[in-house]
Amino acid sequence: MKNRDDKQSTIERNSEKKSPDENRAPIDFIRAIIARDLKNNKNDSRVHTRFPPEPNGYLHIGHAKSICLNFGIAAENTGGLCNLRFDDTNPSKEDQEYIDSIFEDIRWLGFDWEDRLYYASDYFEKLYEFALQLINDGKAYVCDLSAEEIRQHRGTLTEPGKDSPYRNRTVEENLDLFQKMRAGEFPDGSRVLRAKIDMKSPNMNMRDPVLYRILRATHHRTGDAWCIYPMYDYTHPISDSLEGITHSICTLEFEDHRPLYDWSLDELDIFRSRQIEFARLNISYTVMSKRMLLKLVEEGLVSGWDDPRMPTISGLRRRGYTPQSIRTFCECIGVAKKDSMVDVALLEHSIRDDLNTGAPRVMAVLRPLRVVIENYPEDLVEEFEIANHPNDPTMGSRKVPFSRILYIEQDDFMEEPPKKFFRLGPGREVRLRNAYFITCRDVVKDANTGEITELRCTYDPATRGGDAPDGRKVKGTLHWVSAEHSIKAAVRLYDRLFTIPNPAAENNFKTYLNPESLVSLKECRIEPGLKEAAPGSRFQFERQGYFCVDMKDSSVDSPVFNRIVTLRDTWAKIEKKEPGEK
Repeated sequence: MKNRDDKQSTIERNSEKKSPDENRAPIDFIRAIIARDLKNNKNDSRVHTRFPPEPNGYLHIGHAKSICLNFGIAAENTGGLCNLRFDDTNPSKEDQEYIDSIFEDIRWLGFDWEDRLYYASDYFEKLYEFALQLINDGKAYVCDLSAEEIRQHRGTLTEPGKDSPYRNRTVEENLDLFQKMRAGEFPDGSRVLRAKIDMKSPNMNMRDPVLYRILRATHHRTGDAWCIYPMYDYTHPISDSLEGITHSICTLEFEDHRPLYDWSLDELDIFRSRQIEFARLNISYTVMSKRMLLKLVEEGLVSGWDDPRMPTISGLRRRGYTPQSIRTFCECIGVAKKDSMVDVALLEHSIRDDLNTGAPRVMAVLRPLRVVIENYPEDLVEEFEIANHPNDPTMGSRKVPFSRILYIEQDDFMEEPPKKFFRLGPGREVRLRNAYFITCRDVVKDANTGEITELRCTYDPATRGGDAPDGRKVKGTLHWVSAEHSIKAAVRLYDRLFTIPNPAAENNFKTYLNPESLVSLKECRIEPGLKEAAPGSRFQFERQGYFCVDMKDSSVDSPVFNRIVTLRDTWAKIEKKEPGEK
């Protein structure tokens, strides 16, 4: 195995070097291996991959990387195929809900398995027959040790394991016991079938691993037909082989399992698929462990698997991410052999870049401050024709009503503005986008709290459209909506789920949940044209960020918008500040 691994490592290192041909994009080490196999006419020059999720949870962005890699490699090669196979070998944790969500996620990302949908449970009978073959060949035995006793016998990384007292049972006895296991004659957990390999192997996975366990649980496809279920490390290589998978691409934690993968195929003398490992995706300020994500859901720390703060594909979709932005992100981070942490800012950049060109611009006031234009006629309503995108005339325009009473952002006014504050203040003139210049003349406050409740302003009719005929300039341009015509809406400001880059490395990751990962605003005002926006529609709220109509909670009468991402990465600026810096 050492020579084989050394040879593969050399290929991988060489493949990571940049191509001397500047006109050809560099390829990752997995594609380099596949190119080498094709050149050598290995597997009759076939390329056949698979994506094998476990139906015990929702897919996350890490799975999206694997989906893009496996389906992408198949699409890049003439005649290439990619299967979708559910590893449904643990019925106690599996559910049809997860299967349906996986179907939706893969299709939403833009990939299709066509007629190549498989389940590991399709092969239960064949897997059982292969287990009988291993027993007959003296390569497997029934063991009566408990799970704890098996762990004790396995040894450690520095100490060899000890043989099970049941390791030398006869072939006949093992066949009889294994058949009785299938017949349901023994209680759960009382016996297992183990591979007979080497209890002194330096690789812990080769110390007589468990192949089958007794588990009475109703399976979502086979019902109660089986009370013994195969383990993943046994099922995985055989399923790949039966489907003719040429390149079995999986994440780096399975690298130490590869010798067992190869052992299974060699001992059974069936088609040899090749397992290739790559680094799993880790993103800052979130967790990617299904166990941790399940805790967040079960303990009500998020609203569900599709909570827009979650790194799940369904969560990203509900938040407003596009399939293209996720595919672009997966392409940008590439494929590596060493685990690393990817800055979430790169994912945010991918969606900003996509929506910058594709999202229409609209005006929405999130924290409204009432503005009365005293010299504007009370009964007059104008409409301004405003472009939907400043750089794309093909996106058309819309009519936005303007009246005497408006709303602007509270943050766009300061009673005592500092030197570099260029927005509205007492006696200051600013531009209302695409409308008029206005000047603040008076400030109205609540008599009890002192809170500013209203601004009294005047406008210059000659500046219609946003420019002054006398050539005078203003430094501040504000967005606005008409008080009479705007629509009330709820807006959810989503931010990063955790306050530290790597919460998974902490003992209690939940301690670092960001208390401001969701800020709900109930009294926002939006342009009237947004009332009919379809669920999932994406917009840029000018000067605010990118938002989408929530797919679950929004309605025509009560619209709800989710913030996808801010216009700029303010988080990075905050992090760079030194302690004590203002």
